[in-house]
Amino acid sequence: MPRFKLTLEYDGRAFQGWQRQKNVPSVQEALETAVHAFSGETVTLHGAGRTDAGVHATGQVAHVDLDKVMSLESLQNAINHHLRPHPVAVVKVTAVADDFHARFSAVGRRYVYRIVNRRAPLIIDLGRAWHLPAMIEVEVMQEAAQRLIGKHDFTSFRSAACQSKSPV
Repeated sequence: MPRFKLTLEYDGRAFQGWQRQKNVPSVQEALETAVHAFSGETVTLHGAGRTDAGVHATGQVAHVDLDKVMSLESLQNAINHHLRPHPVAVVKVTAVADDFHARFSAVGRRYVYRIVNRRAPLIIDLGRAWHLPAMIEVEVMQEAAQRLIGKHDFTSFRSAACQSKSPV
């Protein structure tokens, strides 16, 4: 059964996060429903990580195994067609080895947090940035951020079911 790596982007405002949940929309569910719509296969998409409700992604990786044989371009087009009107797009499809796993083969993650510091309201960045109308003291924030540099033990922030090898 061929395995495919999907590179995705989505606007998270329409979802309660990545992971499929009962009675609320998720990115995973939208993708699995789209795959089923064109292939008739009931699949489980595996994501490189989960995002929370309202979080966007510009390079989220997932993988799926499919019996249906088709070109990478046709697979991308079929999934994107059946994703409408959800704000999710498959921007790239790659055939990968059977031992590839979106989560366990990941070598890094990158997060971007944006703050727009101005009095005027957000228009273009509404829902994509944190609006702070009061001026912030950048120098004070930079000084405080220096305490985050280095190795730290995050034991008190871990879930009891955390799968990381170390809290450091």
